[in-house]
Amino acid sequence: MTTKDHLFQARLTELVSRIYPDGAPDLLAERITAAFWPEGTHRRKRARAPSNRLWSERDAVLITYGDSIRDGQHKPLDLLEDFLTRHMRGVVNGVHILPFFPFSSDDGFAVTDYRAVNPQLGDWVDIERIAAQFHLMSDLVLNHVSSQGPWFTAYRQGQAPYDRFFYEADPADDLSQVVRPRTTPVLQRIETRQGDRHVWCTFSHDQVDLDFSNPEVLLEILRIIRLHIDKGVRILRLDAVAFIWKEPGTSCIHLPQTHAIVQLLRLLCDYAVETVVLLTETNVPRTENLSYFGNGNEAHAVYNFPLPPLILHAMQSGTARYLHRWQSAMPPAQLGCTYLNFTASHDGIGMRP
Repeated sequence: MTTKDHLFQARLTELVSRIYPDGAPDLLAERITAAFWPEGTHRRKRARAPSNRLWSERDAVLITYGDSIRDGQHKPLDLLEDFLTRHMRGVVNGVHILPFFPFSSDDGFAVTDYRAVNPQLGDWVDIERIAAQFHLMSDLVLNHVSSQGPWFTAYRQGQAPYDRFFYEADPADDLSQVVRPRTTPVLQRIETRQGDRHVWCTFSHDQVDLDFSNPEVLLEILRIIRLHIDKGVRILRLDAVAFIWKEPGTSCIHLPQTHAIVQLLRLLCDYAVETVVLLTETNVPRTENLSYFGNGNEAHAVYNFPLPPLILHAMQSGTARYLHRWQSAMPPAQLGCTYLNFTASHDGIGMRP
């Protein structure tokens, strides 16, 4: 093992120990490496050094659903590619296609199969064709999956390994501090072959939260990331990442294990041959949002969430005073990190109660 390999292994093992202190960190680190770099793939000899050369002021990304353009005759992804190449070449150099996987609800964010393209949109060939011409951003919906997908069906039937893939809790647990983005009950009682269980549902009862305290869940997510990278995805949007680790009696948001998992993903991306950018989707107050830069070892980019409503206010009111005052108080991003300045998203403008 070379010194460079030793540095990578030491850092990976240290992160694994922080996430899973009761496991066998060396063995799990080897399994993580095999999941992200299966046989036939390679990693860089040294980590990609932090720099701001991955982006510039000329980068612009179009956000769209896969079926925003329809004519009833052609595949929507074919129409999207045609629109991009005819009208957007030279205007944007990136495209964020919102979840293009099979789904059951929430406009694509209740995924039933991470390894397939929604057949109503097209297939992987269409995704790869777009990715060959534009920087492709895709959603990694890693907090939850559809209650109607095969993973949850297998869980209810007690089939391994999915019988331990979902976070269960006791209604008697102290959940008083849990930060909620929805008003629905966080726990849902469901029938399984092993009897009734209460599963955690941060967003809706059709979106059941995965249990990342089980390392098999992390390993499966890494295999999915590798598939998406192989299909051309170069910007990974970590959807609802702030909620992925749960501990009753806490807020269940921004927990140390969550940040350690993001750091682990960043480490793997830094050693990837492909240039992969991590974007965290954390629509939270500024200090909490900026925490996902870590020490330059977590997300490459975070959403600049206050920007869209302030732009709208400036245009409606005719004054940029408030926009300028906010922008003047924003700290500069550290080396190797950047703000994703955006004017609108599929979520609209978020309001905190």
